Amino acid sequence: MTTIIDGKQVAASVIDAVKYATASLQADAGVKPGLAVVIVGDDPASHAYVSSKSRMAKECGFNSIQHTLPEETTQEELARLVETLNADESIHGILVQLPLPKHLNSDPIIQSIRPEKDVDGLHVVNAGKVATGDLDGGLVSCTPAGAMVFVRRVHGDDLSGLNAVVIGRSNLFGKPMSALLLAANATVTTAHSRTRDLAAVCRNADILVAAVGRPEMVKADWVKPGATVIDVGINRVAAPEKGGGKSRLVGDVAFEECAKVAGVITPVPGGVGPMTIAMLMANTVIAAHRKAGRTPPKF
Repeated sequence: MTTIIDGKQVAASVIDAVKYATASLQADAGVKPGLAVVIVGDDPASHAYVSSKSRMAKECGFNSIQHTLPEETTQEELARLVETLNADESIHGILVQLPLPKHLNSDPIIQSIRPEKDVDGLHVVNAGKVATGDLDGGLVSCTPAGAMVFVRRVHGDDLSGLNAVVIGRSNLFGKPMSALLLAANATVTTAHSRTRDLAAVCRNADILVAAVGRPEMVKADWVKPGATVIDVGINRVAAPEKGGGKSRLVGDVAFEECAKVAGVITPVPGGVGPMTIAMLMANTVIAAHRKAGRTPPKF
């Protein structure tokens, strides 16, 4: 029988651990983790994400601060706000919601966040620490960190002897995911659009991670029988069966057919998605522990 991972359930267990770590830090060191979320403009999807992040931060017992800036905010004004948050001792995590309005350049803003407060894990210092295997010194990008929680719960901490294939080489997910699997001793192949005979490469994977943004690209004959399949894709496709103009969410994996072959598989929605906010909360409480000179919890 194939095991379908319930991402909401795993995310809830991470949040429980975050709440416990938050309460312990407050009791032992008198420190309350602080998370500042910055949003610029009126994008409805971004506002929905930010609301759920702020709500979860409050639920975890954090000092949750939201800065909502108008669409016409200048690069200099946004940079000044980040500098103020960098200097604020009560703030342990800073998150600037992407994408920013078109007239703003996101990269210098992200790189101006202090690495120890970069709870999105996007600063080059944090990316470099992940790439060099220093997982205890930096903050890991939230989505690959969440995907690794699934992998560890299935296979344990040591992936020695296992072949892992990551389809996708983005800086946001593919590269850090490959680095995390490598740090856990897996033998890792990073595949992408230029990979020759991609299906054959994937069939060799004990752990197959798909993150390419192409709806249901991975078919059943790409999957090694009994493999663990982690689907990171979120694609909206037409769903005429629901009525005119309706759509539904699918991943990069053809779920129904691949579920018949895989040993473990994540669904879309309800798989990796819920883990991203959970790992953002985990990174914030890790950052707060480090600032207080305490050993941070493992998630």
